[in-house]
Amino acid sequence: MNGGTPMLGWTIPDTHGLDGLQLVTLPEPIAGVGEVVLHLHLAALNPADRYLAEGLYPAKPRFPHVLGRDGVGTVVAVEESVTGWKPGDRAIVLRGDTGVNRPGTLAERVAVDAGALAPVPSGWSEAEAAGAPLVALTAHQAIHQWGPLAPSVILVSGASGGVGVATVQLASALDHTVVALSRSAAKAERLLDLGATRVFDPQRESWPRELKSFLSPRRVDLVVDTIGGALFPALVDTLGFGGRVSAVGMLAGPVPAFNTASLFFRRIRIGGVAVGTDSRAAQARAWGDVVRLLAQSGRRPVVDSTFPLEEVPEAFARLAEGPMGKVLVRMPAAG
Repeated sequence: MNGGTPMLGWTIPDTHGLDGLQLVTLPEPIAGVGEVVLHLHLAALNPADRYLAEGLYPAKPRFPHVLGRDGVGTVVAVEESVTGWKPGDRAIVLRGDTGVNRPGTLAERVAVDAGALAPVPSGWSEAEAAGAPLVALTAHQAIHQWGPLAPSVILVSGASGGVGVATVQLASALDHTVVALSRSAAKAERLLDLGATRVFDPQRESWPRELKSFLSPRRVDLVVDTIGGALFPALVDTLGFGGRVSAVGMLAGPVPAFNTASLFFRRIRIGGVAVGTDSRAAQARAWGDVVRLLAQSGRRPVVDSTFPLEEVPEAFARLAEGPMGKVLVRMPAAG
């Protein structure tokens, strides 16, 4: 980042955690070749921000580093080689290097590769658009990475989080039977409204038995796991022959040792989800599919809460509590 006009933004000095967050004055970003500068209206938080801050994410940013993967804003500057965008356009940031190896969206302005931008979908509010890209693209990859999927039973752990909600919505729009896991009765009711067929409480020891009884004689075809941790072996046990696990997150920590023989005779496959490995063209196609499916189902991305820029630590605290949908940060109005 360089330039003249100062702006506010949050930085981390190293990978020792979010406790190092500091609200500082930063220089104005300048659009490099193929880039635009956005004045952000809203940015979204993601668990990946915390992973990077704790040194658990494969990134090599220059410190101090600005976190933030996605957001919505107004184009205020365009490098001369860029076509398709002009000052005054509204845009959202799709998955790219923003907030990973280059400064992110937890600042008033950000320079972004123009190829990583998309317009705000018709009928969506800015808040709905700001938090949708990363979680929706992650959910889309989690569902589709195994190839064409006939109507199936999809089990979603951590279903009330950002990726969980997006997975429930997209899988439902694709006519899959969606089973969600949530510890909250209030969130369970909301998940049913968003497209889940049934919701089970993973804190109940009987939930695997109840799930098998509900599905009998079927079993789960695909698990989208956003949690990891001690729950993982029980998720694997719900799968039928040829079942698959799309591993998205590790909010509950490392998976404990489990009997890998549980994978053998049902030919179970486990695959990691990493949206950053997709090409720009693939991401654009996936995003178009997301927007189409949500329009078709009449649903919109879910926002849990919005915090002012000055309260980013409180926003991360809310993310750690387990929100229903996305946690956003609102920027000061453009000067």
